[in-house]
Amino acid sequence: MKKTPLNAIHKEMGARMVDFGGWEMPVQYRGVIDEHLAVRNAAGLFDVSHMGEVEVRGKGALNYIQELTINDASKLVDGQVQYSAMCYPHGGTVDDVTLYRFASDHFLFCVNAANTEKDFAWMQEVLEEGDFGEVHLSNVSDNFAQLALQGPGAQVILSRLTDTELDTIVYYHFREGLVAGVPTLISRTGYTGEAGFELYFPPDAAVGLWKALLEAGAEDGLEPIGLGARDTLRLEMKYALYGHELSPEITPLEAGLGWITALEKPSFVGREALVKMKEQGVPRRLIGFTMTEAGIPRAEYPVFAGDKEVGVVTSGTLSPSLRIGIGLALVDPAHAAVGTPLQIGIRQRRVAAQIVKTPFVKK
Repeated sequence: MKKTPLNAIHKEMGARMVDFGGWEMPVQYRGVIDEHLAVRNAAGLFDVSHMGEVEVRGKGALNYIQELTINDASKLVDGQVQYSAMCYPHGGTVDDVTLYRFASDHFLFCVNAANTEKDFAWMQEVLEEGDFGEVHLSNVSDNFAQLALQGPGAQVILSRLTDTELDTIVYYHFREGLVAGVPTLISRTGYTGEAGFELYFPPDAAVGLWKALLEAGAEDGLEPIGLGARDTLRLEMKYALYGHELSPEITPLEAGLGWITALEKPSFVGREALVKMKEQGVPRRLIGFTMTEAGIPRAEYPVFAGDKEVGVVTSGTLSPSLRIGIGLALVDPAHAAVGTPLQIGIRQRRVAAQIVKTPFVKK
């Protein structure tokens, strides 16, 4: 398995390690519920150095990115971040990504860890098949480690280690500065629904920066957080996870990501299929539900409305914030309205649930 620069530190801190997309990663330290609530109420520090980074440079960079991704990258200004996705010609999802614009000829993608090699190969294929002008594509994942500092106390903690004016970095924007003396890309983004930052920096600085942040946040309750709580936090916010809410078989329109799908663009890979799907009616809708009887939903559990099977759970858990079972599911549009009663097939029984407005936790 691959290891991040912080692998030994996680083990020293007593983390339980698991295989995550070919990476040995901490799933928890104290426990998922405690770590989840620490992020919601104070602050948490995540090692996300397994994420991949791909750099795009050259005069044709924007033209290329416009064809590669479903969102409208022409709307970006220098220092801005965009949530987007890449699709196959049939409309299925290659990956969801974040895109950083440094200049009109310089962009950086952050891609999901398990997809890095697949994504880069797809990016190369799109580049080779098009005529975009000067474009240089590089897998620069080995040049970066990444930490996510999330929670209500994140800005106060980070401000102790940097002279960068954090108040001036608005949501989905970034700035380059020093953090504990380390050159860092400071991005006001995250995957938890809380205020916070994602920090990109050289891998050889990872151990020192991890320790500096934990020390700076000790008085504010900052804790190391594993992948278990990362998943429950994103699920409470109805954030998509590739392999669950998105896949080659699930389109962004089905996953509720029409808001990042710029069908008004004249061309991008997958556009024709997505336009056709919208015109004919999206065949499945991603909904959020809560259990109205005791039970914890899990991915792949069947969803019923009356005697009819109408969908499948994509993600589910016991919400640490709400203390009830919550989940996301792809269902028939005829049974996707808020308030619709459902049953979730949990083992050999059907347990009552109801479609609710999302996010489950309002932030």
